[in-house]
Amino acid sequence: MPALGGGHALLKWVTSFPGNPAKGLPTVTGLVLLSNAETGQLEAVLDAAAVTALRTAAAAVIAVETLCRSGAASTAVVGCGVNGAETVRMFRALGTEVFVWTSTRHARKRSPSGSGAGGAVTRGGARVRRRRHGDTRQGGAVPGRVTARGPARVADGCGRPGKAEVAVGELERADLFCDDWEQASHGGELAAGVEAGVVTRKRVTEIGRVLTGEADGRRSAEDITLFDSTGLAIQDLAIAKVAAAKAGALDLVQLAL
Repeated sequence: MPALGGGHALLKWVTSFPGNPAKGLPTVTGLVLLSNAETGQLEAVLDAAAVTALRTAAAAVIAVETLCRSGAASTAVVGCGVNGAETVRMFRALGTEVFVWTSTRHARKRSPSGSGAGGAVTRGGARVRRRRHGDTRQGGAVPGRVTARGPARVADGCGRPGKAEVAVGELERADLFCDDWEQASHGGELAAGVEAGVVTRKRVTEIGRVLTGEADGRRSAEDITLFDSTGLAIQDLAIAKVAAAKAGALDLVQLAL
């Protein structure tokens, strides 16, 4: 995954092996290489999983802040794996109250001991609601209708064809946004809707156009908005540049090349 901008070039070498946790290994591994775009000089080598978690969380937070209705009372994160936990941490850093719905497996790893599965505990100011591991729906999608008034949803767990977090019926009734249409339409959350014929290019707005004021985001408090976060290399570049610029303050290891 290459990216170029702001005087820097980036190459992200990343792998994803879903079977790794059973072997005691992380699902995602890899490296992010940051170079000077004018000289080619390597300036930073970063852990791809850490960069991915940061940029995934940042994209989710920005999308929620951009697309949520004014005066929204609560924020929820479904799933507390690496990226979910980072999203919770980022929301809490902004002072946002967060409710977390996660599996018993992740609750054991990322929450303090407390009540049993199905109980609620606190972690870093977040309220955690556990479900028993394996209590999932076909395809991983959430089939039920959203009943909350005017919710803003972010889907960032759909990383491969055939995987989905949101039922096609929900895509039909929501105002749809994504980070990049070409990527989202064939490998993101919207892909199932495209295949079913209920999601077309005209229905989807790239969130960058909302952020620059070129397109509308939420139009009313009753809207249901859904953002498909597929992840872009340019987001990795932004994270890597900040990390390199603040290497001293962050106490990052610096190697002489």
